[in-house]
Amino acid sequence: MEPDLFTAAAEDRQEKDPTSSPLAVRMRPRTLDEVVGQQHLLKPGSPLRRLVGEGGGGPAGASSVILWGPPGTGKTTLAYVVSKATNKRFVELSAITAGVKEVRAVIEGARRATGGFGKETVLFLDEIHRFSKAQQDSLLPAVENRWVTLIAATTENPYFSVISPLLSRSLLLTLEPLTDDDLRSLLRRALIEERGLGGAVTLPEDAEAHLLRIAGGDARRALTALEAAAGAAIATGEAEITLETVEATVDRAAVKYDRDGDQHYDVASALIKSIRGSDVDAALHYLARMIEAGEDPRFIARRLMISASEDIGLADPTALPTAVAAAQAVAMIGFPEAALTLSHATIALALAPKSNAATMAISAARDDVRRGLAGPVPAHLRDGHYKGAAKLGHAQGYVYPHDVQGGIAAQQYAPDAVSDRQYYTPTRYGAEARYADVVERVRERLGRTGEDADPS
Repeated sequence: MEPDLFTAAAEDRQEKDPTSSPLAVRMRPRTLDEVVGQQHLLKPGSPLRRLVGEGGGGPAGASSVILWGPPGTGKTTLAYVVSKATNKRFVELSAITAGVKEVRAVIEGARRATGGFGKETVLFLDEIHRFSKAQQDSLLPAVENRWVTLIAATTENPYFSVISPLLSRSLLLTLEPLTDDDLRSLLRRALIEERGLGGAVTLPEDAEAHLLRIAGGDARRALTALEAAAGAAIATGEAEITLETVEATVDRAAVKYDRDGDQHYDVASALIKSIRGSDVDAALHYLARMIEAGEDPRFIARRLMISASEDIGLADPTALPTAVAAAQAVAMIGFPEAALTLSHATIALALAPKSNAATMAISAARDDVRRGLAGPVPAHLRDGHYKGAAKLGHAQGYVYPHDVQGGIAAQQYAPDAVSDRQYYTPTRYGAEARYADVVERVRERLGRTGEDADPS
């Protein structure tokens, strides 16, 4: 690593007074063997072990890697361990503050170090998803020619946030949320080690369980919460961190949710699929996650309106009006009261009878149109209001349904190409059973005994 004057001063201060740094920083692993969790990435011969020089040399050099995972799972920690353990030149950049100019400076320095001293460079780029396409493009020559070995970290799906050429030149390593056992080990180590809390306080099981629960798989949050609770206990002369102390110092649990990243789509998808599956409790869970993460209530309401037509349709004709009313109410009142309206609509939709007949019907009809099954509108259905329409035969022979007993005029409505197609196949669920009876009678009256359309 090549620290600047301020970094060097900060590290010197930390060495003289370790408690000046946050507990999460003090407890960073110093070797790969101290890392908790992510054991699937730390096996002998793995790319990360090769980056720190384990496993010998050989014709195959260390590969550039992209570390993808939720916050607090160890992406920066793994880069830190590499920086301490490797005998290579280590440079760190953050995509928040760095640009193409800084990247080019690092690459030029790497080329000089390789050519002049035979020293390889490892570049750690944090939050690479914040780099634009042009900024990521600037990394390509260095990675391709191995002037630098890149370690890039991202919390967002790299298939969306990292350009394909860079992905193809790197190994994608996926980090998993830490388990309770992983975090428990980390908390207990922090309690007793000198660089941690040095045995100043103890942590009973109920308080530990609460810390694990609010951490949500995030090591940084677990250690930050532990430090806050320990500080409160020590300040009042307590030798034990009680559950009450933890509850008083930590406001709420971590919500694993990024409104601009994968979680935005994953949790929204899970909400709709839970409604579709009629699991009202799961639907409310995902709704709560979206609310607690600060999701736009209008986005949630739009998803509910789509669900009402896509998955319920005529099985419950009140579903769509309920969702629309909820959307209107949400737009008028906003959070926090909008949570009540969204809950109302979510429960109604989850417990409603389900039918995707409307979805399948329009899908089948659109598929036929895309395949060219259209043809001219039957002449008797064409517009006959303009001068000369009658000479063209337009609207001639049209039977006005209101003039016919029963209100159904037996005449051809569809173009010849699809005159026998049946797109709507109603279910017998909920209110749609009534529509099933109606459509059967109407088709019989119209002489429509054709084939069902296959939307596939």
